[in-house]
Amino acid sequence: MKAALIFGYGSPTAIVNGEVDRPKVEDEQVLVRIAAAGVGPWDALIREGKSVLPQPLPLTLGSDISGVVEAVGPAVSEFHAGDEVYGVTNQRFTGAYAEYAAVAAGMIARKPRNLSFIEAASAPVVAVTAYQMLFEYAQLTSGQKVLIHGAAGNVGAYAVQLAKNAELHVVATASGRDLEFVRSLGAETVIDYHRTRFEEVVRGVDAVMDTIGGETVERSLTVLKPNGILVSVAVSSETPISAEASHRGVRAVSFLVEVTTARLNAITELLESGKLTPHVGTVLPLDQARAAHEMLAGAPHKRGKIVLQVAA
Repeated sequence: MKAALIFGYGSPTAIVNGEVDRPKVEDEQVLVRIAAAGVGPWDALIREGKSVLPQPLPLTLGSDISGVVEAVGPAVSEFHAGDEVYGVTNQRFTGAYAEYAAVAAGMIARKPRNLSFIEAASAPVVAVTAYQMLFEYAQLTSGQKVLIHGAAGNVGAYAVQLAKNAELHVVATASGRDLEFVRSLGAETVIDYHRTRFEEVVRGVDAVMDTIGGETVERSLTVLKPNGILVSVAVSSETPISAEASHRGVRAVSFLVEVTTARLNAITELLESGKLTPHVGTVLPLDQARAAHEMLAGAPHKRGKIVLQVAA
């Protein structure tokens, strides 16, 4: 079968198109004929050899998938051949840029009925990340106030929509060209971070959702209410944000997303009800995975999630 592989870590030029054997499913896996695969920054980290998990080479890149179940392992009862599914391949986040993948049954769900395969492949990691940030780590409830950084990005756009649906008061940061887009997602106040330092106009938020990292994190601690919380997916667990947060009387946490069937089912319900809308950017064929990674590195592309179309 066709796949986009790396035999060594490096720049996007490390990606090669090749042929590999179709995978065999183990007890708790499902064989999926892949229709589309999402492309995300974590794929670039794996390609560069910066994954937090061991990644034996050679490997097929990619984690987000949508497609059709071909076969199931002996221990799988919730999925059957012919089911349309979406989700993530495995805990290593590899194997998606291919015509078939053996995926963990506990990391997929039935595809939202109102989404195309391309739209479905754009959603799993970023939507679940936003969901976990808001409701599992920050544990926000109706009426509270949240500041969302990078609100026009893929995680940020879901976070704004989820927060609005949960009747939170949403303040967001974005670049000038994205202000109207972020307002359309449901943000009450949108700050152009090129023109205004958010800490000069924002105070007393219950939580900050950080997708930016860097000095934004420390600045964000100053706008939290006492015992408020900053949740980041842009700093490593080794970054000493907790100590600084404690000194200021607030909390800070970073985490790695955990995509599960239950969390995907919650996202599916919101997608099917129209309360969440996916935003697909540039769509490329599988054999242009290298070009997709060049876009991750800054080459021009449409706003939204980059997706590889694997099957017509």
